[in-house]
Amino acid sequence: MRAVVCEALAEDFSRVALKDVPLPQPGPGEARIKVEAASLNFPDLLMLKGQYQFKPDPPFTVGMDLAGVVDAVGEGVTLKPGQTVAGGAKTGAFAEFAVCPASNLHVVPAGMPAPLAAAYPAAYTTAYVSLAIRGNLKAGETLLVHGASGGVGMATLDVGRLLGAKVIATTASAQKAQALKHAGAHEVIVLGDKPGDNFREQVKALTDGKGADVIFDPVGGDVFDESTRCIAFNGRLLVIGFAGGRIASVNTNIPLIKGFSVVGVRAGEYCRQFPAEGIKVRDQIWTWAAEGKTRPTVFAELPLDHWREAFELMRDRRLVGKVVLRP
Repeated sequence: MRAVVCEALAEDFSRVALKDVPLPQPGPGEARIKVEAASLNFPDLLMLKGQYQFKPDPPFTVGMDLAGVVDAVGEGVTLKPGQTVAGGAKTGAFAEFAVCPASNLHVVPAGMPAPLAAAYPAAYTTAYVSLAIRGNLKAGETLLVHGASGGVGMATLDVGRLLGAKVIATTASAQKAQALKHAGAHEVIVLGDKPGDNFREQVKALTDGKGADVIFDPVGGDVFDESTRCIAFNGRLLVIGFAGGRIASVNTNIPLIKGFSVVGVRAGEYCRQFPAEGIKVRDQIWTWAAEGKTRPTVFAELPLDHWREAFELMRDRRLVGKVVLRP
């Protein structure tokens, strides 16, 4: 079968290739999926450089999230061949077939296209764990979402809206502002050349001087620094990642004086540490999906052999939502 394989770690995509690899076999508790769609996440690119928390040893098949049809199951799995499911594993999704823990998979609501289903797992898990659990977001509070035009950012707008928050999104592109409004943002702040220098006053103005109650920050660096200056008393500043490149730090007197919390979010690890809670998270995400209350934004669908184009779209931040590969 064909798969997108990272053969060695590198700063670019020079050690990634589309290759023929053996068909994977499901072990106990696992299911093999005939992949119909697989969505790209920012951690997929970080893994190619060894810069993510989970560091698979090369060679490995890239990709976390997928949707497709159960092809075979291992011992102890209740899923049946022929069922359409979505979910994923730490790696392996960008292939014609992939093996996943059955506990990570959920039956796709009837009629949902595979590209849409593949866009749910990591993005909406991150959004829900961040806002509902780690951020304790309440209806009527103000949520500030940085990196809002990415797949996780768009999911966070969606979940924030459902939880009853006033949602403010930031983006570096005026062209993306309308898409963010459509995705659920009540207000959009377009950042300038120095993203960390020009949103504090705008956030204060939009919140009558109070600041944002919850700030979702997958960017870090200057954006984190400026976020500490526009967060409300008793606010929660959620650290999701460091897409901006610099890992920020804060003097502890600042959260002490301003009365806010800095909260780390590792959604996948949360669900692994607390499996029963992880099931509740997954069930809520797919209940909303089945009810039509959420809908991921799929920016592009590309064939598997166009994997490089997909990776470049994400690397260059040209996406609004998700890019999906179709084997």
